[in-house]
Amino acid sequence: MSAQNVAVIGAGTMGHGIAQVAAMAGHTVALVDATIELAARGVDQIRENLDGAVARARITADQREAALARVHPLADLAQAAAPATLVVEAVPEKMGLKRSILRALEAAASPTAILASNTSSLSISDLQKGLEHPDRVLGLHFFNPVHINRLVEVVRGRKTSDATLAAALEFVREIGKEPIVVNDSPGFATSRLGVLLGLEAMRMLEEGVASAEDIDKAMELGYRHPMGPLRLTDLVGLDVRLDIAEYLYEKTGGRRFRPPRILRSKVAEGKLGKKSGEGFYRWTDGE
Repeated sequence: MSAQNVAVIGAGTMGHGIAQVAAMAGHTVALVDATIELAARGVDQIRENLDGAVARARITADQREAALARVHPLADLAQAAAPATLVVEAVPEKMGLKRSILRALEAAASPTAILASNTSSLSISDLQKGLEHPDRVLGLHFFNPVHINRLVEVVRGRKTSDATLAAALEFVREIGKEPIVVNDSPGFATSRLGVLLGLEAMRMLEEGVASAEDIDKAMELGYRHPMGPLRLTDLVGLDVRLDIAEYLYEKTGGRRFRPPRILRSKVAEGKLGKKSGEGFYRWTDGE
């Protein structure tokens, strides 16, 4: 696949990670947020990630600079979307917000551009509603940290076309990721399984079964998970996990997805995980 113009809407943890891997693959990337300062902060995070890769001799300094030169921070969604062949929204997990973003993108982007959502659980078919060209919309669910995790869940909504799916799969493979195709359903495949494991780990912590460290170690050593479910929740964000759990509980009616008290209380206290400095663990700048 030749170099493309990619727009990423949202310069937070997921957005700047998606922008980074696209730029490293040779694509020109517009990284958009509500203000130019927020977008520039996302570029700073990309530089920090790439500096680490240079220090570990995984890329050269020239490769770092070439990738950074391809990323352009913007605060104008329409300006970013107009030349894009692929747009990925990576805004917070709120259905109303994502639908409004997709409507704006459809109005601004080329009629042939693919519009993708990085949602980890919201229905792609619901996101397609009200759009003039829902066939161009699908899910591209990347995993954190994007520049390290190889998996991308490609989610096909009810109206996603075969051509859109094929182009998205080609893009995912071209940027060095491994796609799986999932038909639209609450939580898709990964969030449904991952959230369930995380919620049960929280209940075990509530019940005093073991410490957070030992619950995580059980999954890391016993099942070869690269990271335990509680530490992973801290990395993803407790508020994000709470939103997903509430959505799955509402959509499936399954008690297994009811958010535990410990999760609700920590979010209410502002203990959101690594981004706030404390969740199930305490985080320092060097950790």
